[in-house]
Amino acid sequence: MVSRQQMAAIEYFDELSPGVGELDEHVMDRLLADSPDEAVSLLVTLGDAVDPELRAKARRVAERIVIDIARRGRAAQGKVGRLRSLPIRNGGDLDVDAAVESLAESGGALVDADTLRVIDWERPDTAVCLVIDRSGSMKGEALASAALAAAAVALRAPAFHAVIAFSGMAEVVRSMVTSSYASTDGIVDAVLSLKGHGTTKVSDGLRAAITEHEAARCGRHLTVLLSDCRDRAIDEAVPLAQSLEELVILSPADDVTDAQWFADATGAALVGVEGPHDVARALDEILSRK
Repeated sequence: MVSRQQMAAIEYFDELSPGVGELDEHVMDRLLADSPDEAVSLLVTLGDAVDPELRAKARRVAERIVIDIARRGRAAQGKVGRLRSLPIRNGGDLDVDAAVESLAESGGALVDADTLRVIDWERPDTAVCLVIDRSGSMKGEALASAALAAAAVALRAPAFHAVIAFSGMAEVVRSMVTSSYASTDGIVDAVLSLKGHGTTKVSDGLRAAITEHEAARCGRHLTVLLSDCRDRAIDEAVPLAQSLEELVILSPADDVTDAQWFADATGAALVGVEGPHDVARALDEILSRK
C-alpha cells in the first residue's frame, strides 16, 4: 500500500486527487488524451493507495479505461465450437438421423459406408494462453500492460483463453475451461489485484500453459508470454517453450536482450511493446496470423 505522502511525489497526483478519497475524472480524461500510457499507469498506482475510497475509485476507473482501450482492436475471427455432421472417415459418433435418411433413400438396400456421417464438435480456431510475469515489483506500467493484455485476450478470443501469472510459482487466474472470471471486467480486476513478488521462473509459467492448452480442442494453440525473460534458470524453460505449438513473447521494447536470447533458443516470435497502449495492437497482429 502507498500513502498519500508517498504519492505526493508523483507528477499530477495533487491535481488528480486534491483531497482524501477524491479522484477527478476530468483531470484523468485530460491526462489520457495527452499521454495514455502514463495516465493508465498512474491510475494503476493509485489502485494501491492506503486511502480505501481513492483505491476503489482508481481501480474502477482503471478497469473501465483498460477495457475501453482493449476494445478498440478487433475480435479474433473464427469458429466458436458447435456440433456438426462430418463424413464417417473423420471419426466420431454416428449421425443416427443421417443414417436413417440414407437407409430410407436406399429402399432398404445396403447403404454405402461412404455416405454415412458422424457427429463431432467443430473446433474453434484459436485457444490463447496469456502468461504474465509478476516477479519483482509489478506495479504501474508493468501491471497496466498485464491488465490490458488480459482484457485484449478476453475480448478477442472469448471462447477459449486462459490467464496465468507466475514468479517463483504459477497461479491460474483464469482457466481455459472454467467459469471463473467469465466476464472481461472480472478478469481485468483479478489481474489488477496481482502483487509483484519473487523471482522470475519462466518454466513454471510455461508448464502451466501446457496444462491449460491440453484442455482445449482448437485448431490453433497460441501462448503469449508477457515478460522480459530475465531468469537465471531460463535454460529450464527452453524445452517447455519448444513443446508449445506457437509461442510469442511480448517484452518491453527498450529491454529485449534476454527475451531475444530466449526467442532465438526456442524458435519463439518476439514482439517489443512500447507501453500498455501497444499491447492490444501487438495481440491484433499476432492473432491475425495464420
